[in-house]
Amino acid sequence: MESSFALLQKNVLNRRAWTTREQLRVAMVTWIARTYHRRRRQARLGRLAPIEFETIMNTAVAPAA
Repeated sequence: MESSFALLQKNVLNRRAWTTREQLRVAMVTWIARTYHRRRRQARLGRLAPIEFETIMNTAVAPAA
């Protein structure tokens, strides 16, 4: 948990001065949804990142179609 907060702080909080809490909230949610969750390895996906799993599944489904 600490490592994810450290990444959030490094990549969002410390990048600039935020004028409102709403701007910061949007930036944090965007970073988590677009960057962190796409790269973080998932046990349910065979220790693959979601984007890697999706690429493999799309490649496997394409010949079947």
